[in-house]
Amino acid sequence: MGTLKTEPARARLDLLAPPVAAAVERWPDEAPVDVDEVLVAPIDAELADTAAFCAAYEVGLEESANCVVVAGKRGGETRYAACIVLATTRADVNGVVRKLLDVRKASFAPMAEAVELTGMEYGGITPIGLPEEWPILVDARVIATPHVIIGSGVRHSKIALPGPALGALPGARVVEDLAKPAA
Repeated sequence: MGTLKTEPARARLDLLAPPVAAAVERWPDEAPVDVDEVLVAPIDAELADTAAFCAAYEVGLEESANCVVVAGKRGGETRYAACIVLATTRADVNGVVRKLLDVRKASFAPMAEAVELTGMEYGGITPIGLPEEWPILVDARVIATPHVIIGSGVRHSKIALPGPALGALPGARVVEDLAKPAA
């Protein structure tokens, strides 16, 4: 996990966005990953974007996961999903994601909309604590990664947890080839 100084997230709820902190507080005892394996580390908010973060904290892109909010419309209804992919890949938004959402066209949700709906900061959105009705689509490569670093809901910290934990979140669905290698 590079040079990150991690500690259990439930001991540092102040480093998490409110919906993320609430999700950590109600982490189920029967979850396949113990809540104490969900770690958080403070970072410089100016270094929250993936490339800058990985360089500054010596974290490999293959250990860094991104959470992107995707939206599509069907019959006048907007459908949202969170896609979790490794930083070495890009979500196949208009292929796999569009089909899974059952919409004609899918795209990244506008920044203001994503922030308002999640209660999280742009650039820090994480699948932990998202609206319950949203599917969480997790690329199979993410859960095959022993530990990943992902947003914490705010730009001034990151969460570190076992990759398989992301596939076990409520509403999560592991999808083969959800992402394509980054160009």
